[in-house]
Amino acid sequence: MDYSAIIGGAAAGDTGVEHGVILIELAEAILDTDDARLETARLAVAERMGASALVDSVAVAALFNGIDRIADATGAPLEQTKADATVELRSEIGINVFGDQKEALEAAEGKSAAE
Repeated sequence: MDYSAIIGGAAAGDTGVEHGVILIELAEAILDTDDARLETARLAVAERMGASALVDSVAVAALFNGIDRIADATGAPLEQTKADATVELRSEIGINVFGDQKEALEAAEGKSAAE
């Protein structure tokens, strides 16, 4: 399978999903801190897909963000059946390194806070 959109974001280009390029840009802009980028992305979706699609797209992004934060905050583990079923996918998209990166960031933040 081609996971370039997951790994490469907007740089992946056309993913075969209708309006995929502008939807990826919207998703990336939502997670960015650049308000102008977000406004540009929202306008692009509204102009090309309509106001309802913009609302739906932002709602999906918000739900995924919220669900992820809740799972992370509660320490919800990945169920073994899902872990077994996603071994190859997690390896291909590099998700297995996120835990190590998070620990390194938290350690660095703890060190900075202590100084």
